[in-house]
Amino acid sequence: MSHKISALDLPQVDPLPEKTQKYFDICDEKLGMVPNVLRAHAFDIDKLNAFTALYNDLMLGESALSKLEREMIAVVVSSINKCFYCLTAHGAAVRQLSGNPILGEQMVMNWRAADLDARQWAMLTFAEKVTRESHTVVEADRQALRDAGFSDRDIWDIANVTGFFNMSNRVASAIDMRPNDEYHGSFR
Repeated sequence: MSHKISALDLPQVDPLPEKTQKYFDICDEKLGMVPNVLRAHAFDIDKLNAFTALYNDLMLGESALSKLEREMIAVVVSSINKCFYCLTAHGAAVRQLSGNPILGEQMVMNWRAADLDARQWAMLTFAEKVTRESHTVVEADRQALRDAGFSDRDIWDIANVTGFFNMSNRVASAIDMRPNDEYHGSFR
């Protein structure tokens, strides 16, 4: 890697533990790269493991929310927070999962300009409110999700994905984490 992945000088553990190296190898095989967010955490393997465990559970674990819906939440939260890393990485994921590069760009720029169904609209409205002013969420907000077809478990998942990306956006922005160059041109 020829450029820094963040503004901090926290070199990755070298050599990586065998289990971590296998995880990075799988990322490289499946994605064609190791995401910089993983490399940024790799100065402390316990922190990397905690981050990946939570990410993998929320984004890849069992849920009635589709992978695309979870990525859409990530993009809406990241757009509000203006997180360059996550907008780039998760915008690419929306393009890939939807098969629609226009949707990916709309989500990054202004999710309200996207052609969304009522369920997605309700989900993203909730994610936006939680991001902007979580202290004002009331039962009517949760009921709007139920009315759109979400279960209470789904609401839990929406809230957790939203919360995770609010946290990770702040860390990424605070350390000027840079997205992998590969994300910029992918799935267009």
